[in-house]
Amino acid sequence: MKMISAIIKPFKLDDVREALSDLGVEGMTVVDVKGFGRQRGHTELYRGAEYQVDFIPKIKVEIATRSDNVERVVEAISEIASTGKIGDGKIFVYDLEQIVRIRTGELDEAAI
Repeated sequence: MKMISAIIKPFKLDDVREALSDLGVEGMTVVDVKGFGRQRGHTELYRGAEYQVDFIPKIKVEIATRSDNVERVVEAISEIASTGKIGDGKIFVYDLEQIVRIRTGELDEAAI
């Protein structure tokens, strides 16, 4: 089992959710986050004054999935979330040791 954590641009969320639903992904967690990567923020203009935005608003999407499904999910997120411009985001994949569905007590893949 794997956990996929993707940081994407906010306006790409609906497209990513739709693509993942088409792949059969049954659940995900979505969180508003702020951060920066190589771009180190950017400068904006507000009422004639320039100011530095250090943390860029992004969306973090987390998906728990079977190991054999990871490649398809990562590929779909990469394809849909890409704009070809700086700040498109990142995808992290890491191992899940155990999953427990609280309501039923189901474990691991049955709990996904």
